[in-house]
Amino acid sequence: MALTDLAIRQLKPRERTFKKADERGLFIEVRPNGKKYWRFAFRFAGKQRLMGVGTYPDVPLVEARAIRDQARADLRSGKDPVLERRRKKLTATAAASNTFELLAREWWETKRGEWAREHAGRVWDWIERDLLPALGARPLPDIEPMDVLAAIKKIERRGAVDVAKRQRARCEAIFRYAIQTGRCRFNPAADLVGVIKSERVKHRPAMSREALGPFLRQLDEFDRIKPITRMALRLLVLTFVRPGELRGARWNEFDLDASVWRIPAERMKMSEEHIVPLSHQAIDVVREIQKFSWQSPFLFPSDRSFHRPMSENALSYAMHRMGYKGVATPHGFRATASTILNER
Repeated sequence: MALTDLAIRQLKPRERTFKKADERGLFIEVRPNGKKYWRFAFRFAGKQRLMGVGTYPDVPLVEARAIRDQARADLRSGKDPVLERRRKKLTATAAASNTFELLAREWWETKRGEWAREHAGRVWDWIERDLLPALGARPLPDIEPMDVLAAIKKIERRGAVDVAKRQRARCEAIFRYAIQTGRCRFNPAADLVGVIKSERVKHRPAMSREALGPFLRQLDEFDRIKPITRMALRLLVLTFVRPGELRGARWNEFDLDASVWRIPAERMKMSEEHIVPLSHQAIDVVREIQKFSWQSPFLFPSDRSFHRPMSENALSYAMHRMGYKGVATPHGFRATASTILNER
Protein backbone atom coordinates (compact mmCIF):
# COMPACT_ATOMS: atom_id res chain seq x y z
CA MET A 1 0.00 0.00 0.00
CA ALA A 2 1.44 3.37 -1.03
CA LEU A 3 2.70 5.68 1.70
CA THR A 4 1.32 9.12 2.51
CA ASP A 5 3.02 12.08 4.20
CA LEU A 6 0.72 11.64 7.19
CA ALA A 7 1.60 7.96 7.49
CA ILE A 8 5.33 8.76 7.30
CA ARG A 9 5.09 11.44 9.99
CA GLN A 10 3.28 8.99 12.27
CA LEU A 11 6.03 6.35 12.02
CA LYS A 12 7.62 6.04 15.47
CA PRO A 13 11.08 4.58 16.15
CA ARG A 14 11.42 1.07 17.57
CA GLU A 15 14.21 -0.83 19.25
CA ARG A 16 15.38 -2.05 15.85
CA THR A 17 15.46 -0.49 12.39
CA PHE A 18 12.34 -1.28 10.38
CA LYS A 19 11.07 -0.54 6.84
CA LYS A 20 7.82 0.66 5.28
CA ALA A 21 7.33 0.12 1.57
CA ASP A 22 5.91 2.67 -0.84
CA GLU A 23 5.68 1.53 -4.49
CA ARG A 24 7.92 0.11 -7.22
CA GLY A 25 10.97 -0.50 -5.05
CA LEU A 26 10.84 2.67 -2.94
CA PHE A 27 10.71 2.30 0.84
CA ILE A 28 11.51 4.26 3.97
CA GLU A 29 13.81 2.99 6.70
CA VAL A 30 13.19 4.12 10.31
CA ARG A 31 16.17 3.97 12.68
CA PRO A 32 15.99 3.61 16.51
CA ASN A 33 17.18 7.22 16.82
CA GLY A 34 14.12 8.42 14.87
CA LYS A 35 15.95 9.22 11.61
CA LYS A 36 14.08 8.22 8.43
CA TYR A 37 15.97 7.26 5.27
CA TRP A 38 14.62 6.72 1.77
CA ARG A 39 15.90 3.69 -0.13
CA PHE A 40 15.28 2.37 -3.63
CA ALA A 41 15.67 -1.40 -4.22
CA PHE A 42 16.42 -2.63 -7.73
CA ARG A 43 18.23 -5.32 -9.70
CA PHE A 44 21.06 -4.48 -12.05
CA ALA A 45 23.26 -6.92 -13.97
CA GLY A 46 21.50 -9.78 -12.18
CA LYS A 47 22.28 -8.48 -8.67
CA GLN A 48 20.07 -6.96 -6.00
CA ARG A 49 21.11 -3.35 -5.27
CA LEU A 50 20.09 -0.48 -2.97
CA MET A 51 20.31 3.23 -3.70
CA GLY A 52 20.14 5.95 -1.05
CA VAL A 53 17.54 8.57 -1.95
CA GLY A 54 17.88 10.99 0.99
CA THR A 55 16.42 11.62 4.44
CA TYR A 56 12.86 12.51 5.33
CA PRO A 57 11.62 15.27 5.63
CA ASP A 58 14.57 16.89 3.75
CA VAL A 59 13.47 14.80 0.77
CA PRO A 60 9.65 14.75 0.83
CA LEU A 61 7.59 11.88 -0.53
CA VAL A 62 6.93 13.48 -3.92
CA GLU A 63 10.66 14.16 -4.48
CA ALA A 64 11.64 10.63 -3.39
CA ARG A 65 9.22 9.21 -5.96
CA ALA A 66 10.64 11.48 -8.68
CA ILE A 67 14.17 10.22 -7.89
CA ARG A 68 12.90 6.62 -7.99
CA ASP A 69 11.22 7.23 -11.36
CA GLN A 70 14.45 8.68 -12.79
CA ALA A 71 16.35 5.65 -11.49
CA ARG A 72 13.87 3.32 -13.16
CA ALA A 73 14.29 5.27 -16.41
CA ASP A 74 18.08 4.80 -16.11
CA LEU A 75 17.55 1.07 -15.64
CA ARG A 76 15.45 0.89 -18.79
CA SER A 77 18.34 2.57 -20.64
CA GLY A 78 20.79 0.01 -19.31
CA LYS A 79 22.45 2.43 -16.86
CA ASP A 80 23.32 1.86 -13.22
CA PRO A 81 21.16 4.37 -11.25
CA VAL A 82 23.73 4.62 -8.44
CA LEU A 83 26.54 5.56 -10.82
CA GLU A 84 24.28 7.96 -12.74
CA ARG A 85 23.26 9.77 -9.57
CA ARG A 86 26.87 10.01 -8.48
CA ARG A 87 27.89 11.38 -11.88
CA LYS A 88 25.19 14.06 -11.74
CA LYS A 89 26.34 15.15 -8.28
CA LEU A 90 29.93 15.43 -9.49
CA THR A 91 28.78 17.43 -12.51
CA ALA A 92 26.82 19.80 -10.29
CA THR A 93 29.82 20.21 -7.96
CA ALA A 94 32.12 20.90 -10.89
CA ALA A 95 29.68 23.47 -12.27
CA ALA A 96 29.57 25.25 -8.92
CA SER A 97 33.38 25.53 -8.95
CA ASN A 98 33.40 26.65 -12.59
CA THR A 99 31.92 30.09 -12.11
CA PHE A 100 32.78 33.16 -14.14
CA GLU A 101 34.36 34.81 -11.10
CA LEU A 102 36.73 31.90 -10.41
CA LEU A 103 37.77 31.63 -14.05
CA ALA A 104 38.12 35.42 -14.37
CA ARG A 105 40.44 35.43 -11.36
CA GLU A 106 42.44 32.51 -12.78
CA TRP A 107 42.73 34.24 -16.18
CA TRP A 108 43.83 37.47 -14.49
CA GLU A 109 46.47 35.63 -12.47
CA THR A 110 47.95 34.20 -15.70
CA LYS A 111 48.04 37.63 -17.37
CA ARG A 112 49.10 39.94 -14.55
CA GLY A 113 52.78 39.07 -14.98
CA GLU A 114 52.66 40.59 -18.49
CA TRP A 115 51.28 43.91 -17.25
CA ALA A 116 52.54 46.77 -15.13
CA ARG A 117 51.38 46.43 -11.51
CA GLU A 118 49.08 49.45 -11.65
CA HIS A 119 47.51 48.30 -14.92
CA ALA A 120 46.91 44.80 -13.53
CA GLY A 121 45.20 46.28 -10.47
CA ARG A 122 42.96 48.45 -12.65
CA VAL A 123 41.96 45.49 -14.85
CA TRP A 124 40.77 43.47 -11.86
CA ASP A 125 39.00 46.50 -10.35
CA TRP A 126 37.10 46.95 -13.63
CA ILE A 127 36.17 43.27 -13.80
CA GLU A 128 35.03 43.32 -10.18
CA ARG A 129 32.96 46.46 -10.70
CA ASP A 130 31.41 45.85 -14.12
CA LEU A 131 31.26 42.09 -14.76
CA LEU A 132 31.10 40.16 -11.49
CA PRO A 133 27.79 41.59 -10.24
CA ALA A 134 26.00 40.21 -13.33
CA LEU A 135 28.09 37.15 -14.23
CA GLY A 136 30.33 36.28 -11.28
CA ALA A 137 28.30 33.56 -9.57
CA ARG A 138 27.14 31.83 -12.75
CA PRO A 139 28.74 28.65 -14.18
CA LEU A 140 30.48 29.43 -17.45
CA PRO A 141 28.56 26.88 -19.56
CA ASP A 142 25.28 28.53 -18.49
CA ILE A 143 26.22 32.01 -19.68
CA GLU A 144 24.65 33.01 -23.00
CA PRO A 145 25.52 35.92 -25.36
CA MET A 146 22.50 37.87 -24.09
CA ASP A 147 23.87 37.66 -20.53
CA VAL A 148 27.19 39.19 -21.58
CA LEU A 149 25.37 41.74 -23.73
CA ALA A 150 23.23 42.86 -20.78
CA ALA A 151 26.35 43.38 -18.65
CA ILE A 152 28.23 45.47 -21.20
CA LYS A 153 25.13 47.44 -22.30
CA LYS A 154 24.75 48.53 -18.67
CA ILE A 155 28.26 50.00 -18.89
CA GLU A 156 27.42 51.66 -22.20
CA ARG A 157 24.29 53.29 -20.73
CA ARG A 158 26.36 55.19 -18.19
CA GLY A 159 28.31 56.72 -21.09
CA ALA A 160 31.48 54.64 -20.70
CA VAL A 161 31.56 53.39 -24.30
CA ASP A 162 35.29 52.66 -24.40
CA VAL A 163 35.09 50.77 -21.09
CA ALA A 164 32.17 48.71 -22.44
CA LYS A 165 34.25 47.70 -25.46
CA ARG A 166 37.20 46.75 -23.26
CA GLN A 167 35.00 44.70 -20.95
CA ARG A 168 33.52 42.79 -23.88
CA ALA A 169 37.06 42.01 -25.03
CA ARG A 170 37.97 40.86 -21.52
CA CYS A 171 34.92 38.59 -21.43
CA GLU A 172 36.00 37.09 -24.73
CA ALA A 173 39.53 36.53 -23.39
CA ILE A 174 38.24 34.90 -20.19
CA PHE A 175 35.99 32.52 -22.12
CA ARG A 176 38.78 31.75 -24.59
CA TYR A 177 40.99 30.78 -21.64
CA ALA A 178 38.15 28.63 -20.25
CA ILE A 179 37.85 26.81 -23.59
CA GLN A 180 41.61 26.29 -23.79
CA THR A 181 41.63 24.76 -20.28
CA GLY A 182 38.61 22.52 -20.89
CA ARG A 183 36.12 24.34 -18.67
CA CYS A 184 33.86 25.62 -21.43
CA ARG A 185 33.03 24.84 -25.08
CA PHE A 186 31.44 28.07 -26.30
CA ASN A 187 32.53 31.72 -26.21
CA PRO A 188 29.39 33.87 -25.81
CA ALA A 189 31.33 37.15 -26.09
CA ALA A 190 32.99 36.36 -29.43
CA ASP A 191 29.95 37.23 -31.56
CA LEU A 192 29.35 40.53 -29.76
CA VAL A 193 32.10 42.41 -31.62
CA GLY A 194 30.65 45.69 -32.87
CA VAL A 195 27.55 45.56 -30.68
CA ILE A 196 28.68 48.61 -28.70
CA LYS A 197 28.08 51.90 -30.47
CA SER A 198 31.13 53.72 -31.74
CA GLU A 199 31.96 57.25 -30.75
CA ARG A 200 34.37 59.79 -32.12
CA VAL A 201 37.79 59.55 -30.51
CA LYS A 202 38.27 62.36 -28.02
CA HIS A 203 41.90 63.28 -27.50
CA ARG A 204 42.95 64.53 -24.10
CA PRO A 205 43.06 68.35 -24.03
CA ALA A 206 46.58 69.59 -24.66
CA MET A 207 48.01 73.09 -24.85
CA SER A 208 49.71 74.51 -27.91
CA ARG A 209 53.38 75.33 -28.19
CA GLU A 210 52.55 79.00 -27.80
CA ALA A 211 50.62 78.36 -24.57
CA LEU A 212 53.42 76.39 -22.93
CA GLY A 213 55.55 79.39 -21.95
CA PRO A 214 52.69 81.31 -20.26
CA PHE A 215 51.73 78.10 -18.43
CA LEU A 216 55.24 77.64 -17.03
CA ARG A 217 55.40 81.28 -15.91
CA GLN A 218 52.00 80.94 -14.22
CA LEU A 219 53.15 77.68 -12.61
CA ASP A 220 56.11 79.53 -11.02
CA GLU A 221 53.87 82.31 -9.68
CA PHE A 222 50.71 80.40 -8.71
CA ASP A 223 50.55 80.11 -4.91
CA ARG A 224 47.52 77.82 -4.48
CA ILE A 225 49.39 74.56 -5.05
CA LYS A 226 51.97 72.80 -2.90
CA PRO A 227 55.66 73.12 -3.82
CA ILE A 228 55.97 69.35 -4.39
CA THR A 229 53.01 69.43 -6.82
CA ARG A 230 54.51 72.44 -8.63
CA MET A 231 57.78 70.55 -9.12
CA ALA A 232 55.92 67.43 -10.27
CA LEU A 233 54.17 69.41 -13.02
CA ARG A 234 57.44 71.04 -14.00
CA LEU A 235 59.21 67.68 -14.27
CA LEU A 236 56.26 66.27 -16.23
CA VAL A 237 56.67 69.04 -18.83
CA LEU A 238 60.42 68.43 -19.06
CA THR A 239 60.18 64.64 -19.45
CA PHE A 240 56.67 64.18 -20.99
CA VAL A 241 56.21 60.77 -19.35
CA ARG A 242 52.76 59.53 -18.41
CA PRO A 243 51.41 61.05 -15.18
CA GLY A 244 51.23 57.61 -13.52
CA GLU A 245 54.90 56.97 -14.35
CA LEU A 246 55.82 60.32 -12.82
CA ARG A 247 53.77 59.84 -9.65
CA GLY A 248 55.36 56.44 -9.04
CA ALA A 249 58.94 57.67 -9.65
CA ARG A 250 61.43 56.30 -7.08
CA TRP A 251 64.82 57.67 -6.14
CA ASN A 252 66.59 54.42 -7.05
CA GLU A 253 65.49 54.88 -10.68
CA PHE A 254 67.56 58.07 -11.12
CA ASP A 255 71.25 58.35 -12.04
CA LEU A 256 71.81 62.11 -11.99
CA ASP A 257 75.53 61.78 -12.80
CA ALA A 258 74.58 59.97 -16.03
CA SER A 259 71.55 62.28 -16.56
CA VAL A 260 69.23 59.27 -16.90
CA TRP A 261 65.95 58.13 -15.38
CA ARG A 262 65.32 54.40 -15.88
CA ILE A 263 61.65 53.46 -15.41
CA PRO A 264 61.50 49.68 -14.78
CA ALA A 265 59.40 47.45 -17.03
CA GLU A 266 56.85 46.61 -14.32
CA ARG A 267 55.84 50.28 -14.16
CA MET A 268 55.48 50.73 -17.90
CA LYS A 269 52.32 50.23 -19.93
CA MET A 270 54.17 48.09 -22.50
CA SER A 271 56.13 46.16 -19.83
CA GLU A 272 59.51 47.29 -21.18
CA GLU A 273 62.12 49.39 -19.42
CA HIS A 274 61.91 53.03 -20.49
CA ILE A 275 65.01 55.25 -20.41
CA VAL A 276 64.34 58.98 -20.01
CA PRO A 277 67.26 61.33 -20.78
CA LEU A 278 67.33 64.20 -18.27
CA SER A 279 68.08 67.75 -19.35
CA HIS A 280 69.99 70.13 -17.09
CA GLN A 281 66.67 71.75 -16.21
CA ALA A 282 65.13 68.38 -15.28
CA ILE A 283 68.11 67.50 -13.08
CA ASP A 284 67.79 70.87 -11.29
CA VAL A 285 64.14 70.06 -10.56
CA VAL A 286 65.00 66.59 -9.23
CA ARG A 287 67.67 68.05 -6.93
CA GLU A 288 65.17 70.59 -5.68
CA ILE A 289 62.63 67.82 -5.00
CA GLN A 290 65.14 66.15 -2.68
CA LYS A 291 64.49 68.93 -0.16
CA PHE A 292 60.81 67.98 0.02
CA SER A 293 60.77 64.18 -0.21
CA TRP A 294 61.14 63.52 3.54
CA GLN A 295 63.29 60.44 2.99
CA SER A 296 60.48 58.70 1.11
CA PRO A 297 61.34 56.09 -1.56
CA PHE A 298 59.12 58.17 -3.87
CA LEU A 299 59.98 61.54 -5.37
CA PHE A 300 56.37 62.58 -4.88
CA PRO A 301 55.04 60.94 -1.71
CA SER A 302 51.44 61.09 -0.55
CA ASP A 303 50.50 63.53 2.20
CA ARG A 304 49.07 60.62 4.17
CA SER A 305 51.93 58.15 3.87
CA PHE A 306 55.55 58.50 2.81
CA HIS A 307 55.40 54.92 1.57
CA ARG A 308 52.80 55.70 -1.12
CA PRO A 309 52.97 58.06 -4.12
CA MET A 310 50.81 61.18 -4.42
CA SER A 311 47.18 60.68 -5.39
CA GLU A 312 46.15 60.02 -8.97
CA ASN A 313 44.22 63.30 -9.21
CA ALA A 314 46.73 65.65 -7.54
CA LEU A 315 48.19 66.98 -10.81
CA SER A 316 44.81 67.35 -12.51
CA TYR A 317 43.34 69.24 -9.56
CA ALA A 318 46.33 71.60 -9.54
CA MET A 319 45.81 72.42 -13.24
CA HIS A 320 42.09 72.93 -12.61
CA ARG A 321 42.88 75.50 -9.93
CA MET A 322 45.19 77.25 -12.38
CA GLY A 323 42.25 77.62 -14.78
CA TYR A 324 43.12 74.85 -17.26
CA LYS A 325 40.09 72.64 -16.69
CA GLY A 326 38.85 71.51 -20.12
CA VAL A 327 41.83 73.26 -21.74
CA ALA A 328 44.74 70.96 -20.91
CA THR A 329 45.50 67.88 -18.80
CA PRO A 330 48.70 66.44 -17.31
CA HIS A 331 48.60 63.64 -19.88
CA GLY A 332 48.28 66.24 -22.65
CA PHE A 333 51.90 67.33 -22.24
CA ARG A 334 52.86 64.19 -24.18
CA ALA A 335 50.86 65.46 -27.16
CA THR A 336 52.34 68.93 -26.80
CA ALA A 337 55.86 67.51 -26.75
CA SER A 338 55.14 65.26 -29.73
CA THR A 339 53.87 68.19 -31.76
CA ILE A 340 56.88 70.37 -30.94
CA LEU A 341 59.44 67.62 -31.57
CA ASN A 342 57.87 66.59 -34.88
CA GLU A 343 57.75 70.21 -36.07
CA ARG A 344 61.47 70.56 -35.31
